[in-house]
Amino acid sequence: MKNKTILVTGAGTGIGRSIAQNLSQLGYSLILLGRDLTKLEATKKSLKFPDQSNIFSSDIRDSSSIREALSKSSVESLYSLVVNAGVGGENNYGTSDRWQEVIEINLTGSYNTVQECLPYLRKDPSPFKKILFMSSILARLGVPGYTAYCASKAGILGLMRSFAAELSGENILVNALCPGWVNTDMAHEGLDGMATGMSISKEEAYKMAMSQVPLGKMSKPDEIAKMTAFMLSDNQSSITGQTLDINNGALMPS
Repeated sequence: MKNKTILVTGAGTGIGRSIAQNLSQLGYSLILLGRDLTKLEATKKSLKFPDQSNIFSSDIRDSSSIREALSKSSVESLYSLVVNAGVGGENNYGTSDRWQEVIEINLTGSYNTVQECLPYLRKDPSPFKKILFMSSILARLGVPGYTAYCASKAGILGLMRSFAAELSGENILVNALCPGWVNTDMAHEGLDGMATGMSISKEEAYKMAMSQVPLGKMSKPDEIAKMTAFMLSDNQSSITGQTLDINNGALMPS
């Protein structure tokens, strides 16, 4: 795996950090992007092979920021790309509406990331190259107050399918994961907001949320990371344009 380099965005915390840890254990070289360099440094220290990883502070809303990070990395080619960076939370119409922020980071930032990385993916000699988007169960569901988040994550699925069709002739496989509740800081922020909005305790909010999940639990970040590793591995060369749901049964689409 030493000749295979994977770029991961949003690698400073949560699912992104877990993905970086898992890929490092498998021996991949990594380029890790995030806005908070301190958090990226903590991620790098947690890796099995930290010397095989480079970290760069980058705001994916700005394509030149991604371009600069790739240039500084001196990487010649990329085997795979994990488009994971994103923000959550509510948005409300008015002077403090977060619509633009959420859409620009989650959707436009994902588009920028792919476009800036494509030249490097095209140079990689592997028979199949991989792009994996991190969407959400909320791409498939409507939640009051989460118009920007739901729209951005649904948009990512459209983006994924379009890229899958566009890049299939170059053997670049493009897919998306849609996690449900995952035990991360973002999930707990959601529970805190739910508790505040309903004037209940966080423990009550958790029980209420898990009552809608058949398996009654959150996923672990490592579970998402291991699915990611499979989707990027040489073990699969036939899955493209697909959305894979990891939600403990919370949504069972036909």
